[in-house]
Amino acid sequence: MALLLKNRGAMLLLMFNLFLVFTGIGLVIPVIPKYITLLGANGSIAGLLVASFALTQLVFSPLAGRLSDSFGRKRMIVAGMVVFAFAEVVFGLADSTLLLFVSRMMGGISSALIMPAIMAYAADVTAEEERAKGMGYINAALTTGFIIGPGIGGYIAEFGLRVPFYSAGVAGLIAAVLTAVVLPESLPSPAKEEGSNGKTAPASPPKRSLLQQLRFAYREPYFISLIIVFVMSFGLANYETIFGLFVDHKFGFTPKDIAFIFTFASIGGAVVQLTAFGWIMNRFGEKVVITACLLAAGLFVLLTLFVHQYWLIFAVTFIIFLSIDILRPAISTQMSMVAQEEQGYVAGLNSSFTSLGNIIGPAAAGLLFDMNVNFPYVAAGIILILCFGLSLRTGSNRTQRAGA
Repeated sequence: MALLLKNRGAMLLLMFNLFLVFTGIGLVIPVIPKYITLLGANGSIAGLLVASFALTQLVFSPLAGRLSDSFGRKRMIVAGMVVFAFAEVVFGLADSTLLLFVSRMMGGISSALIMPAIMAYAADVTAEEERAKGMGYINAALTTGFIIGPGIGGYIAEFGLRVPFYSAGVAGLIAAVLTAVVLPESLPSPAKEEGSNGKTAPASPPKRSLLQQLRFAYREPYFISLIIVFVMSFGLANYETIFGLFVDHKFGFTPKDIAFIFTFASIGGAVVQLTAFGWIMNRFGEKVVITACLLAAGLFVLLTLFVHQYWLIFAVTFIIFLSIDILRPAISTQMSMVAQEEQGYVAGLNSSFTSLGNIIGPAAAGLLFDMNVNFPYVAAGIILILCFGLSLRTGSNRTQRAGA
């Protein structure tokens, strides 16, 4: 089923803005290593910069999700894009590692503001039967931005090492203006809801701090989904962090070889999200899709240890990325089905557990890699397969449609 006509324009604008922002994030990737070297930072600093982004996103995501439920999705998206733009400009102007950390922490705040609000917006404007397709479109826009961004960044860097960061800032401001001027608010006011249906809007659950939200998350009906989110991001971050080192140490792959594998694996995921994801979800239901993707990701991560030819490594990596690219919007769809009036809050928790995985995954991968080159993938594969077993305990296929 196509997205409803009245919502199609809003979804297209969301996709365009998300594409623009993540293109801006991606285009700085090729120049960051040289840029950090220029400022005298080492590999440890680079790793801490990644962790500081994820940690800040973790801290602010639940609050940002609550704010989007209280003040509207549009305001949070615009605010996040403005913060993103300033973060990139600060990174470009930086002449010390302190400013680099300030920029990355601002970037974490911007991601916390943007992602839960956009996921909640997509849930607001799509009916249940088209929810999966909407989530697939959102994730495809994100993935495509990451794919195109590095290539654009490498070209722009020819005009100066700092130019890609300024360009990303401009892209963020353009996205912010477009959103502020064109995008309608998707969250109805409580008064409007009460007047339209004669019922009082449901009372919001009591506000909790980040630590309380994480501590009591086990009580929520979507707790297993949150665990899967964490394991997914842990496994993917673990896999990506040491992939370059892994294939360099074992097979002598060049940066060009690695870039080719990642680019085409990402393109495959984006194509599936745009064309077939909605049909897959409606045909098989979220439980079957999630369990199958977890099992495939775990098995093929382990299979990476046993393949040696370039085309086999390419094929294995392609299936791992495709599994994760289907798994991510499938989980978001599943959680949105039980979120009801708490779409922003649940999307914020989703982002928080993603951040936890992005913090712990790279740290664990680096530590295990120093012990043995194969250990990171052994750990990631086993954890993904164990999570597959846990996913079998989730509920029925709520998104599966009769006769689909």
